[in-house]
Amino acid sequence: MLENGIRVRGRLAPSPTGALHLGNARSFMIAWLSVRRRAGSLVLRMEDLDHPKNKPGAAAEALADLRWLGFDWDEGPDVGGPHAPYTQTARTALYAAALERLRAQGLAYPCVCTRRDVEAGQSAPHAEEGLYYPGTCRGRFEDFEAARRALPEGRLPAWRFRVPEGETVRFEDGFCGPCAQEVSAHSGDFVLARDARGAGYMLAVVVDDAAMGITEVVRGDDLLSATPRQMLLYRALGLKPPAFTHVPLVVSEEGRRLAKRHGDTRISALREAGLPPGKIIGLLAWWCGWAAWGECLTLRELLPRFDLRTLPHAPAVLTRQVREELGIRI
Repeated sequence: MLENGIRVRGRLAPSPTGALHLGNARSFMIAWLSVRRRAGSLVLRMEDLDHPKNKPGAAAEALADLRWLGFDWDEGPDVGGPHAPYTQTARTALYAAALERLRAQGLAYPCVCTRRDVEAGQSAPHAEEGLYYPGTCRGRFEDFEAARRALPEGRLPAWRFRVPEGETVRFEDGFCGPCAQEVSAHSGDFVLARDARGAGYMLAVVVDDAAMGITEVVRGDDLLSATPRQMLLYRALGLKPPAFTHVPLVVSEEGRRLAKRHGDTRISALREAGLPPGKIIGLLAWWCGWAAWGECLTLRELLPRFDLRTLPHAPAVLTRQVREELGIRI
């Protein structure tokens, strides 16, 4: 379907750093419904750049869990498509080229600071929003090799983006409304890549969404504060950003992110316990205000009920009632 003359293209972007859980599934459901309601195309991209945290078999399990819940996609690692490959570790040449463009513009510089260095230099707590980087390595090294020589054998510099001082980035979020952030005061110069390859999440997601023609990104609001940084990258690379929509997460009764202490909320565990997928989709829809308690539904049956205007602005809560309904034990 064309919207303002542009074909709607959305994406699902699971990561193999862990199993797909109820919170992931809810965000993916909203993203899927948003695109399918307008007869758009869906891309599935496996965001597997975070090698140390990747779990063996997690990528295949995520695809299986999504299929079991009723999700489908038009392009992806298992179905192919015109923008292949759909796995980020196979796309690093694109990220390296983008990094070189930024370096040539003077917008990327090598940095030898460790996370511990940055944490030690914090003048104020940034626990909820991430660490603030004060530009310690700005102008410190002539080039990457000079920075590498300043490090112990085996360690490589990172690359950081030179954030414009004092500029406020503004954008309209599809759920949260008008958003604004002065990135230089919020996070400072941010990491583009952890080594010479140019492969890092913040840069990769911008390059991939632009290359794959993504017109809208629907994701959890834990990434809302990262969006202004990505907007700066879109502009620096001469790329058009997609429309962004950030939706509330699923949290525990204490308001925290889901963790093992809150019970096993993995989709694979619920599937193995014998729950029908319709029961889980019904619960996710109930959290969104689009279904009655206890309804069993398919994603297709939800399409006529989808309405972002009725989605609660408060996080969905994994209450005792929900745990008992799904048989989740703590």
